[in-house]
Amino acid sequence: MALASDPIASPLSPDQQMVEELPFRELRGPLLWFFALLTLVINVLVLNQLLNLGFLLKFTLIENRYLYLLAALTLPLAYLAYPLTSRRATSMAWYDLLAAMLCLIVGGYFAWNGERILAQGWEYSAPTLAIVMSGMLWLLVIEAVRRTGGLPIAVIIVIVSLYPVVADKMLGPISGIAQTLPDTLAYHVLSAESAFGIPMRAFGELVVGFIVFGVALNHTGGGKFFNDVAFALVGHIRGGAAQVGIVSSALQGSISGSVISNVISSGVVTIPAMKRTGFTAKYAGAVEAVASTGAVLMPPVMGSTAFVMASFLGISYGEIALAAAIPALLFYFGLMVQVDAYAARRGLRGLTREELPRLGATLREGWVYIAVFAVLVYLMINESLEALAPYYATGLLLVINQCLPRHRMNLARFLDYLASTGRGLAEIVAILAGVGFIIGAFSVTGLAGTLANDLVYLAGNAPFVLLVMGAITSFIFGMGMTVTACYIFLAIVLAPPLVKAGMDPLAVHLFIMYWGMVSFITPPVALASFAAAPIARCSPFAVGFEAMRMGSVMYFVPFFFVLNPALILRGPFEEIIIVTVTAVIGILFIGAAIQGYLVGVGPAEDSARGILARVLLFASGLLFAVPGGTGVGLSHIELALLAMAVGVPAIMLLRARRPAVATVPSAE
Repeated sequence: MALASDPIASPLSPDQQMVEELPFRELRGPLLWFFALLTLVINVLVLNQLLNLGFLLKFTLIENRYLYLLAALTLPLAYLAYPLTSRRATSMAWYDLLAAMLCLIVGGYFAWNGERILAQGWEYSAPTLAIVMSGMLWLLVIEAVRRTGGLPIAVIIVIVSLYPVVADKMLGPISGIAQTLPDTLAYHVLSAESAFGIPMRAFGELVVGFIVFGVALNHTGGGKFFNDVAFALVGHIRGGAAQVGIVSSALQGSISGSVISNVISSGVVTIPAMKRTGFTAKYAGAVEAVASTGAVLMPPVMGSTAFVMASFLGISYGEIALAAAIPALLFYFGLMVQVDAYAARRGLRGLTREELPRLGATLREGWVYIAVFAVLVYLMINESLEALAPYYATGLLLVINQCLPRHRMNLARFLDYLASTGRGLAEIVAILAGVGFIIGAFSVTGLAGTLANDLVYLAGNAPFVLLVMGAITSFIFGMGMTVTACYIFLAIVLAPPLVKAGMDPLAVHLFIMYWGMVSFITPPVALASFAAAPIARCSPFAVGFEAMRMGSVMYFVPFFFVLNPALILRGPFEEIIIVTVTAVIGILFIGAAIQGYLVGVGPAEDSARGILARVLLFASGLLFAVPGGTGVGLSHIELALLAMAVGVPAIMLLRARRPAVATVPSAE
């Protein structure tokens, strides 16, 4: 049993590992029961649609009626769970109840008229009542976005969603076909190209199940299990506490898809352990922030964004997961290399075996999570049941959990599980609907197509320039948005011009996903760094700037695989092997240059010679990692030879250090 001073002792109980980022209302009594019941009804509705049960009455919902009904049931959760202000609340305000009822009524109105909306073309000629209801739903979604996503994203959605009203008055490339305000509001709600288009379809078909599974996993002790496995595997090696943060965050974040909750739930255990073993506060916070951010890129689950990507590209989720594997592993390899170099340079050792859980005992106690995870992956990859797999896995998990005494749920804990699930659903449905308004604004004005042409024109015949423009755009729009919301917006606006420039579509979509996440660790926004800073007890900006340095691989890897898709397993087998091997060598050198220590060689001096060695090592790493081909104008062999020509002098400079400077021994 872990002692209070034990670095792996978590201050959270197993059913509290899923930590919400937002201050939510503590519901009690009848309201809690109503909230839980509504969450349960939503899942019954989704399962009815996915399994085509027809409510056991052979009554099948057409798609738009299903999506309206889903919104009618889910949006009220945002008003019940999240109060008007950012302060936690226990009492329910009358206006929140009124807003929740309006969501039910307005959403129900559109669901009732689903067939008429399609048959009579209401998106272009809606009756007056439908326009009024559309305006009400627009307002309700905007306020739900403000409560769950924050004021900045709500303001952006308001401005862009109303852009069609003044589109003809805009200049140059952002001018478009103007619409009246009533027509704009009607289009947003009644068309299949706005709020109830791709975002809501992805939510109703894929996202709900994974939110249910992620919350179930954490409420049954999965978060603690992943932490314990990570400690048992790598806690003893050099810099072990930080390596644990990397491994546990990758395991948890891959499933949850939420960067901030991953930082909090994993960081409360790993950050104190890192500080206790000699890491500085800002470095410990940065490790957790970067590892949690990268977890959403990590197969086999990748949060919910990968499933939205599958909808956009019209390919299977398994193909996306396979393509994302090598870039994600390169990212985590670069992070682990830096942690090892940092620990070696400062002589930081791992935790003692006595402080760590036993791997065998941990696996025996947590075998259920491994079994369930295996079932989930098998159903997604082998059976292509991306939508139903999380429900089957959740059902199996809950049944096994109830057969074991350790984390068995009673009625109170089951209600808490449903409430946490409802909060997760409310948060993401509001933001996805809001992002849908942005997509609708570009669609109705014709800007989506013309903007792509204008960006290609501005970039000329230089694909790299277009990539840099795309990276900057992705970074800006990634500020403050959830990963999924940012990806959906950029997939509409930015992906078409990049694909039009001749780049691989899957590589492009992964590129904008990566760069949309960079803002989570990059000041001034750096949401992951801001979440880690209070746990580390240091300045958020100090954590943010350290995270930028640690997460530097994230800035380069997207350019590597978009310039040569061999890194995402698109190309001849021999080329994939060569590109991957050289990328591993390159990232090893880049990490060593950033931290000032090359494994097997030793540290760089704090002198002009040491600085020169690090610069040459960094340049050599870039040359190794950049894949050869048409994108860069040099072959793999030419780049490798050039990299060796730069890297060999760097290694010689490191070996030529003064005799007084000795290599720090490994703690392994």
